[in-house]
Amino acid sequence: MTTFTFDEDTLTQAYLYGFPLVFNLEQVSRLITDGIGAMPSAPFNSFAHGRSLAGPQDTFVTINNDTVYSMAAIDVSVGPILLHVPDADGRYYVLQFVDAWTDNFAYVGHRATGTGAGDYLLVPSDWTGDAPHDTTVIRFPTTVASIVGRWAVSSDDDLPAVHALQDEMTLTPLDSDAIPKGLVEPDSAVPGEVLFWEKLRVWSHQFPPAPRDVELQSSYAGIGVTEVGRSPYRDLSSQEIVALAEGLQAGEHAIQQVLHASSSPVVNGWTLTYHVFDYNLDYFEVGTIDDAQFTLADPRTRILERAGAAKAGLWGNHAYEAAYIMTYVDEHGEQLSGSRHYTLKFDPLPPVGAFWSVTMYSVPDFFLVDNPIDRYSIGDRTPGIQFDDDGALTITISHERPADEKAFANWLPAPDGPFRPVLRMYEPDPEVLSGGYTVPAIIRS
Repeated sequence: MTTFTFDEDTLTQAYLYGFPLVFNLEQVSRLITDGIGAMPSAPFNSFAHGRSLAGPQDTFVTINNDTVYSMAAIDVSVGPILLHVPDADGRYYVLQFVDAWTDNFAYVGHRATGTGAGDYLLVPSDWTGDAPHDTTVIRFPTTVASIVGRWAVSSDDDLPAVHALQDEMTLTPLDSDAIPKGLVEPDSAVPGEVLFWEKLRVWSHQFPPAPRDVELQSSYAGIGVTEVGRSPYRDLSSQEIVALAEGLQAGEHAIQQVLHASSSPVVNGWTLTYHVFDYNLDYFEVGTIDDAQFTLADPRTRILERAGAAKAGLWGNHAYEAAYIMTYVDEHGEQLSGSRHYTLKFDPLPPVGAFWSVTMYSVPDFFLVDNPIDRYSIGDRTPGIQFDDDGALTITISHERPADEKAFANWLPAPDGPFRPVLRMYEPDPEVLSGGYTVPAIIRS
């Protein structure tokens, strides 16, 4: 019988610790059962392919509008799985491998492995077999993990070529008769108000954390999340349900504070989140960079940033693959709002090895925003953009359509309420990550 500990600080810290696991696996379950937005559902160990660029119908946090997605929920409880990727002939793409705790532990694609055809053997962490010739082994920290694939698309005319590449990717379990174990189901008798804690309990047992986090997880025993067997949340008193539910609210409030008061540096109103995905300190397979520059060594900062990254940018890449920065404010430090007009002038343009874009998101849900011209991002590949006489690029940001034709050509539509743009730089030049390149403030007109 669990003796519950209900002090708010313990509940808050446990929520911050467990949120990435629970939220991530909820999305994995969503992909398998329902699909995500325009992305169809797909069973474990098979790809689901998005066939068009994301739009407002794709209700997923901070989804990009630059690439089409190929996603797969992988379960190596079946044993080794052979992944084949086709020859992409120089096209930018990345397959990002994300474990149950949201650690990015491998990359395959343009930057990491090139764009030629290749074969990869996906195996459990304790696998000891022999890999086929010319096959790269990728060890999974947790038996369930995700492949998040992104394929660059230059225009609608380019989609058929990308579709062909997507269809050439294959996932083949070596044991064709093995059945994936999947996700353990939470106890259905647990009240909905505290279901988060039950999910954290069963999933953290199914997918143990990195060794460095075992002691931290054990410190939350008083909440019941370390219990095995029969759920301690089945027979709660009304007071206990209220206390645990209030802990969830306090934890969610703490995540919002993380998002608005990140430890990342802020320059010209932009939060330089180059290192919010650097919380993986333990698992470095193909394509990752095991370097102090990309590790959040402080234990508290690491847990906070991991929670914030899951909330506002689940399945985001390390900055060396794609650098993301975001802003909520204009040059005066005031919240960006569709009730006003703004400009963003790039001079020079962001230095990248692949491409860059600015994408518009609503606040607080971080979804793409419906607009009359179906433009959700603007960047160096946007058809019809017009450069200034000096070679700079001035982007107009507003809810209302600009009257000036040049401003309209460079218009990034905003919602009528608060918003948060995100600048993505794919394969950023070193000067981006070193701080040598400065992104300008968004200026209120």
